[in-house]
Amino acid sequence: MENIVIVGAGAMGCLFAARMSEAGASVTLIDVDRARLDAMAWDGVDLADDNGLRTVKVRASLAGDFDGPADLVMLFTKGVHSADAIASVNHLAAQSPVALTLQNGVGNAELLADTFGADQVLMGTAHIPADLTGPKSVETHGFAHLHLGGFTAAAHAFAAPVAALLEKSGFETHVTAEIESAVWEKLALNAALNAVAMICEAPNGAMNNPAGRRIAAAVTDETIAVAEAKGLRLDHESVRAVIARALSDHPDHKASMLQDREAGRPTEIESINGALAREGARLGVPTPVSETLADLVRIIEGKRRAQSG
Repeated sequence: MENIVIVGAGAMGCLFAARMSEAGASVTLIDVDRARLDAMAWDGVDLADDNGLRTVKVRASLAGDFDGPADLVMLFTKGVHSADAIASVNHLAAQSPVALTLQNGVGNAELLADTFGADQVLMGTAHIPADLTGPKSVETHGFAHLHLGGFTAAAHAFAAPVAALLEKSGFETHVTAEIESAVWEKLALNAALNAVAMICEAPNGAMNNPAGRRIAAAVTDETIAVAEAKGLRLDHESVRAVIARALSDHPDHKASMLQDREAGRPTEIESINGALAREGARLGVPTPVSETLADLVRIIEGKRRAQSG
């Protein structure tokens, strides 16, 4: 796979665009912000990681101005923007690219399947600390772990070649046939911490206390219960250990929902706690803590919209 299309020029989109370009792929970064795209197309993406600071040339374009070629389409928008972002590149489906989501939350792979075909879709998780430090600058340090697999058994055949490309680009990548379980394990982490951080306007360290840990434990239990009702197998101890490490080892980290609140952006609540609560209701599994957190975020977002309107 040589021609990569990355939809969404946030921190993750810019990071993957720069790393994959360095590895020799032909990468085009798609976004809606023409000014940022022009800056990237002219000067490249400034990447700071454990190998130092450098500027990497990438192609950048509005969706409507790009006709391909496309071997792999990677979706890196926030979940709230997934449907619109996919619609903007649906003309690429005629080229039968593989489509990959490593986004937070659930439901994104289903949206990709509707456009590109279920047997062309890969899904996965990304555990990477990455932050935009300027309009075309991204910084990341430390771990970069990915898990991916096929949305269907047929799609899983594409996992190995895509993983090889990602490994070459500096991402530790694990292929698993149990990818939905891995996605739900990541969902447990996001559901346990992101909404609380947004509501309380607090980094991880402020939740590392009995009250914060009780809420995180309750949401984790709800996530595991819903996942098991779906027939998925989650590693209970691993999920809890990852959440505990996030609280203790990354006290200054601001969850993405908190960053969204500070920037006045809509959050991914409907792809995380909202999606968890809806799936629980469908399966008859109570999720009262997740429902309450989702409602509190909705109230905060509604108040902000009312004030800005």
